[in-house]
Amino acid sequence: MFRSTDLMELGERAHEMRLSINDPAVVTYVVDRNINYSNVCAATCDFCAFYRQAGDEEGYVLPIETILQKIQELADTGGTQVLMQGGLHPRLPFEYYTDMLRAIKDRFPQVDLHSFSAPEIYFFHKKYKRPIAEILAHLKEAGLDSIPGGGAEILSDRVRKEITKGKCLTKEWLSVHEEAHKLGMKTTATMMFGHIETIEERVEHFEHIRALQDRTGGFTAFIPWTFQGQHTDMEGVPESGAIDYLKTLAIARIYLDNVPNVQASFITQGKQVGQMALFFGANDMGGTMMEENVVAATGIHNCSNEKEVRRLVEDAGFSPRKRNTQYQLLN
Repeated sequence: MFRSTDLMELGERAHEMRLSINDPAVVTYVVDRNINYSNVCAATCDFCAFYRQAGDEEGYVLPIETILQKIQELADTGGTQVLMQGGLHPRLPFEYYTDMLRAIKDRFPQVDLHSFSAPEIYFFHKKYKRPIAEILAHLKEAGLDSIPGGGAEILSDRVRKEITKGKCLTKEWLSVHEEAHKLGMKTTATMMFGHIETIEERVEHFEHIRALQDRTGGFTAFIPWTFQGQHTDMEGVPESGAIDYLKTLAIARIYLDNVPNVQASFITQGKQVGQMALFFGANDMGGTMMEENVVAATGIHNCSNEKEVRRLVEDAGFSPRKRNTQYQLLN
């Protein structure tokens, strides 16, 4: 399928599967905000323009009160999801994270905390010398609801060792999600593609997700997006365009027939391509993204709002339905 030149046939096959799995008339979305509590990171990722090393004058850690103010702005718009991630900070105590979660839940019990990627959780496990399951249990008790799929990049150790240093490998990324699923926490899976990976490694990535989903059923969605290299150490690596994005999205929907939802990602390819993705296997527009900093650091700015997302869905001929993190419809 990856070697096929018939993009429309792939799109039709993926769309047929999407119509058989999801409500044919509906496209869902979530009103959310991405909050990066810190940009200080002990890992080095060639594709990242966001991180700063410890001691860098541009490094920051957000005070909890600032985070609460940001969530208040989200709540005032009717938002329900906070996607909170940061770097692998080498100096913060574990209590920073648990205190932050408790403070948020105390003030905003209605908000879903979809936070801390697998590399962060694995870093906590190594830094604080506690089992992954124990780290997750403490975070869950403090208010963590679910885990985003960030930090997956390509689930191939060849690729991961080439473009990252100090970050968890494939088995470790998968182990965090499996432990979360055992605790009853739902998670999402992502893929950042279009850089140094081969077609075979994209398929390897799909197979890792599909196999874990067969074992646990814990993934709610799969979200692929394309690498953006501006202002990174990988600047100059050819980037994928709309055709490669739509083809990969379609193949993901066909291959991952056990994952219930596939998100369109307009954050890297733009809103019109995100709209086209609704005919290539996607049934969800993802988040409105009141705030987004990581991709924005590469010079790409595609945040939106609820009104615009609803219009994009309606113009494509679908009924927009607001959801929460667990894909329960809210309207």
